[in-house]
Amino acid sequence: MKIKQIIIISLFILSIFQFSCNAQEDTNKLINRKPAVAGKFYPLDKKVLKDDLKQYFALAKPLKAENVIAIISPHAGYVFSGEVAASAFNQINTKKKYKRIFLIGPSHYVSFNGASIYNIGNYGSPLGEVKVDLKLANELIKKNKIISYHSEAHEQEHCLETQIPFLQYRLNYDFKIIPVIIGTQSEKTIIQIASVLKPYFNSENLFIISSDFSHFPNYDDANNVDKLSGDAILKNSTEKLIKQVKINAKTNTSNLVTSMCGYSAILTLLHMTKDNKNISYNAIQYKNSGDSKYGGKDRVVGYYAFSITEKATESSFGFNLNKSDKETLLKIARSSIVSHLNNTSSQIIDTNNLSTALKTPCGAFVTLNKEHKLRGCIGNFSSDLPLYKVVQNMAIAAATQDPRFNAVSANEIKILKIEISVLTPMKKINSVDDVEAGKHGIYIKKGYRKGTLLPQVATNNNWTNKEFVNYCAQYKAGISLTELKDAELYVYEAIVFEEE
Repeated sequence: MKIKQIIIISLFILSIFQFSCNAQEDTNKLINRKPAVAGKFYPLDKKVLKDDLKQYFALAKPLKAENVIAIISPHAGYVFSGEVAASAFNQINTKKKYKRIFLIGPSHYVSFNGASIYNIGNYGSPLGEVKVDLKLANELIKKNKIISYHSEAHEQEHCLETQIPFLQYRLNYDFKIIPVIIGTQSEKTIIQIASVLKPYFNSENLFIISSDFSHFPNYDDANNVDKLSGDAILKNSTEKLIKQVKINAKTNTSNLVTSMCGYSAILTLLHMTKDNKNISYNAIQYKNSGDSKYGGKDRVVGYYAFSITEKATESSFGFNLNKSDKETLLKIARSSIVSHLNNTSSQIIDTNNLSTALKTPCGAFVTLNKEHKLRGCIGNFSSDLPLYKVVQNMAIAAATQDPRFNAVSANEIKILKIEISVLTPMKKINSVDDVEAGKHGIYIKKGYRKGTLLPQVATNNNWTNKEFVNYCAQYKAGISLTELKDAELYVYEAIVFEEE
């Protein structure tokens, strides 16, 4: 059984007892962006486009590393850059379902201070409509002065549009995007943009950075200049990239107009990743237009594919589930539901073959999805029972006790996908400063009053640790900020995985 892991779960937990999960979707009907360069940069005909993409991916470099959190991909005409772009997109894990995908690229047609996010509708493509996460897009614009919507920045812009068919071909689910166009090369502004986006730079989401490299030197000069630029990127240093771009400009390389047209987008990425020792940059493939049968050697454009990976780190709580543990829990959940629905005797689990982690008392939620829609979700925030037993009980409860749905039928279980959300044991802390917003869930208790918020809440609202804790105290636990200093504070983490 194949599984995928997501670091943060999208559930709200209201107390230490059983709860059901809520799901919402933005149904606003707004103005979709129509493809501006279909028929120019890539085929307008759906079948021809699919055939071309198939050929590019057949030539592309294979997946080189796990835990890809971002890629850098070119945005030129497919006949010139298609193979390199496919090599970049080939690094994306197709078994993982990202919550959202950030597309970041430079404005080629207008200049403005800050970044523009398309928030008035979805993105059109010859392969079908792609949804924009309108809720988050609107929140980012509302809460950050450096983010806005400039219609002229998106109307004819190709840097993001050219990425979408590759995404549609590579991924087999209805993903959501956040389209970001950067209108400046001011480092001060780029630092601000990076700070806004950084809370979302985690394994839950995927970042796609759109950039071509050297413009219009001859074939050999392009190879030389682009190697120097690529080496600077691999060092994960904003200072080294800025320095190298300045050096490139001073070399008087004939016809070199720019080292990289997506400099602002790449610099934004580097400002999010620098000083993070768990982040690695990997060079995947380099070519330029002179390598295409349609391009000459005298004036070329460079194309470079990179993947950015995040090293898997162990939980600071000393609690982890390995692949075998997750597979075992998923099997227990499914077989327990089947046994219950078929009115057979309760499943007896051989605990001798279970790991210590599966015997550890933990809270857990079990979610049932049917054709990408919620079908049932029940869980416990904490429990004195071992994890395997909690999962067994919650699986049956999700199938039969969620008050929003009728009980699952014996025939229906075959088409359901099971997702399990495991909460690590709680750890008591002494100060708000010990909370890491976006990583920790928070549980606050004072007398009979208690409340909790999961890590995703801080991420979605771009909260600091203090804002995160204060909100939980006031609106979840009913504890005033004055009383908070005497309340008990606990933190925990969350591990989510599902059947594939």
